[in-house]
Amino acid sequence: MKAKKICILGLGYIGLPTASIFATNGFEVVGVEVNQNVVDTINKGGIHIQEPGLHTLVQAAVKSGCLRATLEIESADVFIIAVPTPITENKQADLTFVRDAGHMIASVLQKDNLVILESTSPPGTCDGFLKPILEEAGLKAGIDFSLAHSPERVIPGSTVRELIQNNRVIGGINRNSAQLASQLYKVFVEGEIKLTDCTTAEMSKLMENTYRDVNIALANELAVICEKEGISAWEVIELSNLHPRVNIHQPGPGVGGHCIAVDPWFIIERYSDAAKMIELGRKHNDSMPGYVVQRLKLILENIPAPKIAVLGVSYKGNIDDVRLTPALPIIQNLKEAGIDVTIYDPHVRDFEYELFGLKDALNGVDCILLLTDHDEFKFMAPQELGKLVRNRIVFDTKNALDRELWQKAGFTVYRLGEGDPKENN
Repeated sequence: MKAKKICILGLGYIGLPTASIFATNGFEVVGVEVNQNVVDTINKGGIHIQEPGLHTLVQAAVKSGCLRATLEIESADVFIIAVPTPITENKQADLTFVRDAGHMIASVLQKDNLVILESTSPPGTCDGFLKPILEEAGLKAGIDFSLAHSPERVIPGSTVRELIQNNRVIGGINRNSAQLASQLYKVFVEGEIKLTDCTTAEMSKLMENTYRDVNIALANELAVICEKEGISAWEVIELSNLHPRVNIHQPGPGVGGHCIAVDPWFIIERYSDAAKMIELGRKHNDSMPGYVVQRLKLILENIPAPKIAVLGVSYKGNIDDVRLTPALPIIQNLKEAGIDVTIYDPHVRDFEYELFGLKDALNGVDCILLLTDHDEFKFMAPQELGKLVRNRIVFDTKNALDRELWQKAGFTVYRLGEGDPKENN
């Protein structure tokens, strides 16, 4: 690949790490963002998102002179689209950012350029949606310029490492497009690179997360069943997974994030008559925040005007990402019911509701509701925390706390997926 300059549109959780990695491998990289504050932060060697190892990587890339951010698109050899693809309130894919990125690229597109869509998208987006926009430049995809889809397959908290080490799927509008994109990513990808067509690559990314979503829905359904039976879903899963061909995921208060909670809807949108199991699993996971609130109300039914401390609002442990977090509808539901809620999260800085320090969040509460399994929560000292609360009750939705330790400190410990501990004593 003879590309010297790469233009990346979108400098978020995927775009910024990708831009930095290419820059530290000697490419001239221009990152396009719509937010002036983000542009200024990056050009100073800073970061606007929390991700282990990213700050050092960005600093090195900017200091080398190979990475800079801007508000305006520039001509380049390669264009990578890494913009958000959220869902609307009607559970439809919002391709507005992809469309806008396509028009921007079309304004500077030149013969022999390579365009890569990394944003997760519904099947057919690259071929049926993005290609016609790019061809407004008067060039033909697969003939005058190359077009490929290479979806990101990383997990927040390990993004930098997984961008380098994970296997990668690349789908091209034709074989040459896929091969050119493969040559580019081989600069830093240590995993295996598999080539296919655009639509197959799009569907494979969606199915990776759909599989996990349906599996989590199964675990959540098991949690409800085990509560009724008075046994532990966590133990059932542990024992079931001893079978060499079984891998049941973990239950929880819901599914959030930019992938698992979104990607299945992209399939359901296109194939609503066929994607019945996918839709059922997605709706079941979306129902879990309501289920958590319902059970919490039963736990606290004998406490007048209860006050609850929510621990953790990011959608998964040890990250600051609150996109589509199940904590939000849980908190909203509690507040709508007139229940006083305080919130603590050691990783999150910006949230829809006020965040407190740990002691202020726990002061005078009747119940601690754990929604995220941050490492910090696993090492809390319940004896000390017990001095702050009014009633020593914990509802652990992630099986993150040492039950015996908390019980010794005088707490009644409830878990999602287990029957009432008072009934089992």
